Amino acid sequence: MAFTMRTDQIWQNRTVAENFLTGVRGAIPFATEQINIALRVLDQLSMPIQRVADLGCGDGAIAHAILTHYPEAHVTAIDFSEPMLEQARQRLQPFGSRVSILQADLYTSDWQTALGSPTSNAFDAVLSGYCIHHLPDDRKQALYREIFHLLRSGGGFLNIEHVASATPWIEALFNETLVDAIYQWHQTQGKVLSREAVGKQFVYREDKKANILAPVELQCEWLRAIGFQQVDCFFKFFELSVFGGIR
Repeated sequence: MAFTMRTDQIWQNRTVAENFLTGVRGAIPFATEQINIALRVLDQLSMPIQRVADLGCGDGAIAHAILTHYPEAHVTAIDFSEPMLEQARQRLQPFGSRVSILQADLYTSDWQTALGSPTSNAFDAVLSGYCIHHLPDDRKQALYREIFHLLRSGGGFLNIEHVASATPWIEALFNETLVDAIYQWHQTQGKVLSREAVGKQFVYREDKKANILAPVELQCEWLRAIGFQQVDCFFKFFELSVFGGIR
């Protein structure tokens, strides 16, 4: 059996996490729209949204949106990066007991032990944002199966994700589009980096080696095979997508 060395642990590095949060996060195209689309899908579920898991919560942006949009919801926010969790704790502190923040590693099924027991059918919704693409494809599929079993019948899974381009030409087009977006955002923040410097530091950066991208069409096929219903890609802008389904 081939051994695949992990590359995602770079996100436990404080410098890498802070570089992303301060230099890239606010410039991601359609970031707000992607979260709003995920919320719109959840609004259509035939159940109140009361228990939600946010996998790979990062700085807590998705959890914050859920807690604000659903005043009765409790969010379990999970990440393996302590620098990210520090930011999440700060952002989500105003919500008090409505949020639980856990450190756990999605790379193996052991992450579920952090949830306590029983975990089956525990959540009305599971969301993830720009996290699962760091896992190998077989682990992605295993995690999707674990998510399926965490959901109540009728519950929803939405993945706001970085997916693979169909061709290298389209990938290059996306990368240059992202450079433009980050460069323009930096200008609004009063930063003076050149476009070339922005591309080198924030788009063509070392931690991108941790990306293991899969086409959104393929990932939707995986979800259908697991048993998810109403599976679709609800939004796509080059390599940025929102997809998922309902148990």
